[in-house]
Amino acid sequence: MNWRQEVFNALANPNIAYILMMLGFYGLFFELSNPGSIVPGVIGAISLILAFYSLQTLPINYAGALLIALAVILFLLEIKAPSYGVLTIGGIVSFTIGSMMLVDSPEEYLNISFSVIAPTAILTAAFFLFMVGSALNIQGKKTMTGKEGMIGAVGIAESLISGGKAGKIFVVGELWNAVTEKDNIKKGESVEVTGQNGLILKVRPKDKGAS
Repeated sequence: MNWRQEVFNALANPNIAYILMMLGFYGLFFELSNPGSIVPGVIGAISLILAFYSLQTLPINYAGALLIALAVILFLLEIKAPSYGVLTIGGIVSFTIGSMMLVDSPEEYLNISFSVIAPTAILTAAFFLFMVGSALNIQGKKTMTGKEGMIGAVGIAESLISGGKAGKIFVVGELWNAVTEKDNIKKGESVEVTGQNGLILKVRPKDKGAS
C-alpha cells in the first residue's frame, strides 16, 4: 500500500472525518469572528473539503448532519446576540445528538466513536460557555460612556476659555466645546471636566480643587 492509499484509507475513517469537520467549523468560526485572520479560515476551508470527501464514503444520516448545522448556527447567534446561555445549551444538545446520529451504520467500525464525540462536545461546550460568560461579564460592567464617562476626564485647552466665552479642548481623543464658570484657562493648560450640557463641557483648571 503506497502513501496515497494510506491517506485515503485514513480519510475514510469516520472519526477522522468527524474531527476534520469540527476543525473546519472552528476555523471558519474564528475567521468570521476575526475577519482578516486568514490562517484559521484557510485551515478551516481545507479541513471542511477533506471532511466532505471523507463523509461521501460513509452512510451519512442527514438528520444528524442538520442537527450539527443547527448547532453551529445557534453558537454563532449566541456570539452575535447573547441569550444568556439559552442558545448555547440548545446548540450543545443539538451538537451532541447530531454527532451520535451523523453516521448511520449497523457496522460498529463505521460509526463515530463516543470517545471522540464526548471530548469534542465538552470542549465545544466549554468554549462557547466561556464566550457567553465573557459577553455577560462585559455587559455587567458599568458602562462609562456619554455624560457619565466624560466627568472627571482630563484634557488640554486648545484655545482660550474665559468665563463668558466658550473655547475648545481636546479630551478622550476628541475636540469639544468647553466653558468655565470663573477661571480663565489659557491654551495648552490642563483641564478637568466637571459637567456636560449637551455638546458643551464644563471644565476647570486641572490643578484646582472642586469648588
